[in-house]
Amino acid sequence: MSTQAVLFDAPGPKARLRHKLFTVVGVLLAAAIVYVVYVQFEAAGQLKGFMWEPFVTDPEVWTSYLIPGLRGTFTAAVISIVLAVVFGLLFGMGRLSPLAPVRWFCSVIVEFFRSVPVLLMMVFAYFGYFATSDIVPNQHAPLAAVVTALTLYNGAVIAELVRSGVHGLPSGQAEAGLAVGLSPGQVLRSIQLPQALTAMLPALVGQLVVVLKDSALGYGITYLELLNWSKTLGSAYANTVPAYIVAGVLFVIINYALTKLAVYLEGRLKKRRAKA
Repeated sequence: MSTQAVLFDAPGPKARLRHKLFTVVGVLLAAAIVYVVYVQFEAAGQLKGFMWEPFVTDPEVWTSYLIPGLRGTFTAAVISIVLAVVFGLLFGMGRLSPLAPVRWFCSVIVEFFRSVPVLLMMVFAYFGYFATSDIVPNQHAPLAAVVTALTLYNGAVIAELVRSGVHGLPSGQAEAGLAVGLSPGQVLRSIQLPQALTAMLPALVGQLVVVLKDSALGYGITYLELLNWSKTLGSAYANTVPAYIVAGVLFVIINYALTKLAVYLEGRLKKRRAKA
């Protein structure tokens, strides 16, 4: 019996017709919204051909604005994802600890940072600490605040992935480790955690998409990432709307590539488990 058949019944002719109808209505509604936005921009003169020319004719648009913006976005994302993985592993293992105080403490930390909006954490980290302290140079204070907020939020999400991944393993895994004389901590580190990390690898890659998108929130604390540089580009060339559209397309391309990477990794893992 397939998983699909277990979870829900296959739709009948009327249900399939209804799904197709909803799909058509949704596509038409989206097309209407896009058309209305296009008409408004065109009426305001924001989509004239000369506004798009700098992206093709002027190399400084890329070398002085868009590429530095991408560099800022990738810098914040790479540092944050590395620190978030470390944070997530530590607190994820802490939530699985047999010691109740450790488990409770890690659970409170994880649930708290999963609940607080990322932008709010950036604002508090920047204005409440990094902008007024000497722990980092002033020019790096926005980056430090962005990385702190992204690390805490995404680290909390990864910690929950670790916990759920370990709990999703068959109970026989832990029982076999305990039967051969391993301690609960050794079972977690040597048997359960490696399997959980392999299973949640696609989810980790998907979380990288979230980190990249959320790095744009650094705009609110003057961090120079792609969105902020696009604003500067629009001011310099008087083409604000095209600059934001190009930035949006770049975000879509990057995130789509990461999503396809996650799908590829998930497929490889399924094939490997099937062979095993």
